[in-house]
Amino acid sequence: MSITKKPLKVRPECKVTFSYTPPDGTAQRVELRGDFNDWRDDLPLKRQRDGSYRVTLSLPRDGEYAFRYLVDGERWDNDEAADRYVPNPFGTGDNGMLRT
Repeated sequence: MSITKKPLKVRPECKVTFSYTPPDGTAQRVELRGDFNDWRDDLPLKRQRDGSYRVTLSLPRDGEYAFRYLVDGERWDNDEAADRYVPNPFGTGDNGMLRT
């Protein structure tokens, strides 16, 4: 799992690429959910040839966003590259936090 951030020079945005590799090597669908999309299921990651999944977003700079990966509609995973973690309001673990 990894996150890369690239601030844009011409707009106050940061291009962020989220990469997720299933720990057990298997996953049919991986979604990115977070504050930036109201936790909806509209950000599926695209499967790569190496078995990882990836999606790139442009987010406003100087923001902080909670996020998690939903794997196969059942399991929530965090990204070890998150800037920090905070308990989620449902008491089911931590959300990763991303600063742009």
